Amino acid sequence: MAAERRAFLLALAAVLLWSTVATAFKITLTYLSPLQMVAAASVVSFLFLLTVILVQQRQQEIIPELRKHLRYYLVLGLLNPLVYYLVLFQAYTLLPASQAQPLNYTWAIALTLMAAVFLGQKIRKRDWIACVLGYLGVLVIATRGDILGLNFTSVAGVGWALLSTFLWAGYWILNTRHQSEPVLTLLLCFGISLPFSLAASWYWTDWSGIPWQGWAAVTYVGLFEMGLTFVLWLKAMKLTQNTAKISNLIFISPFISLVLLAVIIGETIYPATVIGLVLIISGLVIQQWRRRTRVAGEG
Repeated sequence: MAAERRAFLLALAAVLLWSTVATAFKITLTYLSPLQMVAAASVVSFLFLLTVILVQQRQQEIIPELRKHLRYYLVLGLLNPLVYYLVLFQAYTLLPASQAQPLNYTWAIALTLMAAVFLGQKIRKRDWIACVLGYLGVLVIATRGDILGLNFTSVAGVGWALLSTFLWAGYWILNTRHQSEPVLTLLLCFGISLPFSLAASWYWTDWSGIPWQGWAAVTYVGLFEMGLTFVLWLKAMKLTQNTAKISNLIFISPFISLVLLAVIIGETIYPATVIGLVLIISGLVIQQWRRRTRVAGEG
């Protein structure tokens, strides 16, 4: 019971931190460009993950793992964090965070579609229902409820947000083909991407004149979106005997996020956004239900 309680508290802490990320993204983008944000946040995350590896005394694993799978980590690192976060931050630049954040939750639906194409997995009836509900939710959010008029807030912003979900799904599909320790994998991905993001940001952007608020905000993003939260969640998953119960906590994150966006940065939360988010979460719950039922039947 003590382990389960600790797992629950760790997972809850991770979810609460993730709930602040959309607000942090929007604040940071007032000071830095998406490319600068990726570069600076990646440095923070890399240093944090390296510290975790050093504390665990596993630094001797870094170079052999990288040499053994150099091409794999090169592709994975360019995909995430570099390209994925560039696309995601561009979506946040063009859309209100209260729209971009719920759209990003459709990545699990995108994963189902991509797994069918690249892994040959069968799409079942409940998956199709989840897809319909999820993308109907996207349409409701993107048009602020004006579905028939198709009056999008930003077509480009919605496009970038949806593209980010497929990039994230692609990252996880690549991960299924290579079973390595998650924190070490993430460290190597960030390490490989850093020379590219730093060089590109140095060449194409101007780093001068960024106030301390910008540096504080991007440090928060690097630590809590890309680093600490991931470690907390992994630790919770290892401790719990009831993964489904812990995993369901993630569904409260987008609703808390909407409240924070309204309170902290004053974004208007439209009823259509809440309705659309409920549709997306309903689709995700249906997917979870289908997987849980199938596992129980196999047991």
